[in-house]
Amino acid sequence: MKRKRFKDREDAGRQLAQRLDRHRNEDPIVLALPRGGVPVGYEISHILRAPLDVFIARKLGAPERPELGIGAVAQGGVRILNTRTVRALGITKEYIELVTERETAEIGRRLRLLRGARPEPEVRERTVILVDDGLATGATALAAIRALRGRAPRRLILAVPVCAAQTAEAIGPQVDELACIETPFDLMAISLWYRNFHQVPDEEVIELLERSARRAAEDFRGRADG
Repeated sequence: MKRKRFKDREDAGRQLAQRLDRHRNEDPIVLALPRGGVPVGYEISHILRAPLDVFIARKLGAPERPELGIGAVAQGGVRILNTRTVRALGITKEYIELVTERETAEIGRRLRLLRGARPEPEVRERTVILVDDGLATGATALAAIRALRGRAPRRLILAVPVCAAQTAEAIGPQVDELACIETPFDLMAISLWYRNFHQVPDEEVIELLERSARRAAEDFRGRADG
């Protein structure tokens, strides 16, 4: 099968932006899932001349196996659980509440770190483009989708360069549009679809958000002067 579809996250974002260009005149807002979704989202926001911000969801890891997701939480208090996995592993309600509290606190910490003093953007009655760099199970994206649905956007679009076929089939009906370039049946690992898939540090996320905010301010001044 074909691998290494994208040079890097920036290349993936530019390719996605081509598919999303028809939404340019809808005054969209791009919300990226950090960290890896932010470089992808930055390219989309730059090409569509749309504001960029983060929306945070966190995986809930199984006891002693944090890499195994049993669900996810998103900002705003939304939680989803994989009840089949929870039952199969015999995970207690006490553990679920404990890990939920821990990851919810981490969401708050990361929002303060990444967004700083900037207010949370208003999404009601707007076209929202939710971005990540790829989806395997899609649990964190689904938690974010449900959280955003509660904020009543006019249109909710999920944009990812690569998504496992079974995940795309399950998550597609949850959004108004799924913009995806590759939907392999044998995803294996998201990193295999990129030639460069470096770990994105917080500093890069913050710099991209600040760069986007400066560009938006310059665009506003240009419209005002014109």
